[in-house]
Amino acid sequence: MRIFKQISILLFLGVAGIYVYENKSGPRTFEGNIFGTSYRIKVKMPEKDSSLSDKIKTVLNRVNTRMSVFESESEISKINRAGTETVVLSPEMSYLLYHAGEVFRKSGGAFDPTVGKLVSLWGFGPEHPQRIPDAKEIGEALKYAGFDKLMFNKDYTKLRKKFPQTELNLSAIAKGYAVDEVARLLEENGYKDYMIEIGGEIKTAGTKDDRGNLWNIGLAVPEKNNRNNLMVLELTDVGIATSGDYRNFFQKDGKKYAHTILPQTGRPAENDLASATVFHDSCMLADAYATAIMALGGQKGMLFAEEQNLPVILIVRGANRQMDIKWSSSARKLIGE
Repeated sequence: MRIFKQISILLFLGVAGIYVYENKSGPRTFEGNIFGTSYRIKVKMPEKDSSLSDKIKTVLNRVNTRMSVFESESEISKINRAGTETVVLSPEMSYLLYHAGEVFRKSGGAFDPTVGKLVSLWGFGPEHPQRIPDAKEIGEALKYAGFDKLMFNKDYTKLRKKFPQTELNLSAIAKGYAVDEVARLLEENGYKDYMIEIGGEIKTAGTKDDRGNLWNIGLAVPEKNNRNNLMVLELTDVGIATSGDYRNFFQKDGKKYAHTILPQTGRPAENDLASATVFHDSCMLADAYATAIMALGGQKGMLFAEEQNLPVILIVRGANRQMDIKWSSSARKLIGE
């Protein structure tokens, strides 16, 4: 992983927490929609490859048919309907759930993809409108949450749920996984210079032009309608994921309810942390760790980042709507501070 220092306070368009600067004369761009969001992929290529666009779409559609709860016939939807019988997992699902379990254990359960029923109760899933469920509904759903409610064989190729009501939701890890899969496709096809962004999760490699300039990634002000950014980093060879409470939320009686559901309480996280950006070789793991840190909050999240030696930038809300930017030790080392 290579990251080079270049930080400034700028005003520019921010999308989904992080933003990639446009270079009109630069690499070829592939754009589209997937997972209920958009993707943008830039590849430096010496000549036009007419097949690459279709190859990218094939990879993204494959991940979608495995991981999306919004697709009724996806693998994850079938697992959620499976009851307690043993399910044979695809290699992709096996890989993802193995690593999801690792982050679950390391984070003390702060990251937990078995909160699917709770996510739906609050209206952040595929079925229900956004609402505040009552204590009885939350308590009932909590009985079936917890990654320990899933039983795997030794090599994670088979899964059985302890309770048929347990539901998985992979939204906090699947986009990062998809980014990694597109990166793998590009590498296998000989492309070493690229930027991949899917719904705000990013991976960069190589350089963006023949002058050796690196990719410019901005971190947005964590407010839904604020189109300014706090900083820009010039970097490469890294996966980046941002989780925040300002993207997907609803308000009721003047109170905000964000989409990060705490597995311990069954309610949206309420803490001082506005956003968490994680840098990792694996965008999938950066995605999962960013969610875990958002659930932990500013102080506990930074302690966790230091324990795991994670490069992390946290934006913490202070008094009078001030934003306090906090860097983990590993993040400071990566940018050369």
